[in-house]
Amino acid sequence: MNGHKLGVIGGSGLYDLDELVDVERCQVDTPFGEPSGKYICGNLGEQELVFLPRHGEGHTLLPSEVNYRANIHGFRQLGVRHILSVSAVGSLREDVHPGEMVVPDQLFDRTRLRPNTFFGQGVVAHVSFGDPFCPQLRATLLEVLRELNLSHHDGGTYVCMEGPCFSTRAESEFYRSMGASVIGMTNLPEAKLAREAEICYATLALSTDYDCWHQSEEAVSVEAVLAVVRQNSAAARRVVAGLASRFRPQAGCKCQSALANAIMTDLGRIPMATRQRLALLLESYLGDS
Repeated sequence: MNGHKLGVIGGSGLYDLDELVDVERCQVDTPFGEPSGKYICGNLGEQELVFLPRHGEGHTLLPSEVNYRANIHGFRQLGVRHILSVSAVGSLREDVHPGEMVVPDQLFDRTRLRPNTFFGQGVVAHVSFGDPFCPQLRATLLEVLRELNLSHHDGGTYVCMEGPCFSTRAESEFYRSMGASVIGMTNLPEAKLAREAEICYATLALSTDYDCWHQSEEAVSVEAVLAVVRQNSAAARRVVAGLASRFRPQAGCKCQSALANAIMTDLGRIPMATRQRLALLLESYLGDS
């Protein structure tokens, strides 16, 4: 064991990791409510891994109903500082075919109904988010994809929409005109919260369809998406296993000190209830204040 836990968030089609051994289902109570379910803690080869199906057991949570704050905080409570998000997406580019994988390097936020920060209620923090994905974790993920010889794309913008409906054709064409690569419903505020929690975060986006912009294709349907999701899940498991075997975090990643210059509030003025709620995230910065 290398002493570092790897977290994996499973998206549509990836609800478990049967390859894990010494499995324990971990119930975690967080200051932000209940996570999507119990975390599945175990070992994958020599790597300690913590897995959580984002939409809950049996896929019972809409993208807007996922308690992203509880999910991310729960990972941090379990000692996870690196998370791979596995997410089903629609393709906005002709060259990103259904069944292929994308490792995005940018995000565009179109959500509007979701709590998207741990802060407030007496404490203000503004983390840097210009590069929303961890460069070190992305680099390792790309190495794994090359080694496995899986068709993938390095970089691109992930548009995160509110859902649960898929896009209109007008919306899809608008996102394409922006130069975006894929569209999904779950990576925000997930990635923002991971940065606030000083957790390295990267996404393996699994293309399931051409959204609805592709005139030669039928408008996206759940049936069509699920057919490709099932094909993608086996490849995603191979990638997770490959990442687990190569996972060797490097010291000094800026993701893990994101709050160092982000807290604007006079520490002595943070209300006690807020200090207690954020104790895990702020313990390195509060000191004796």
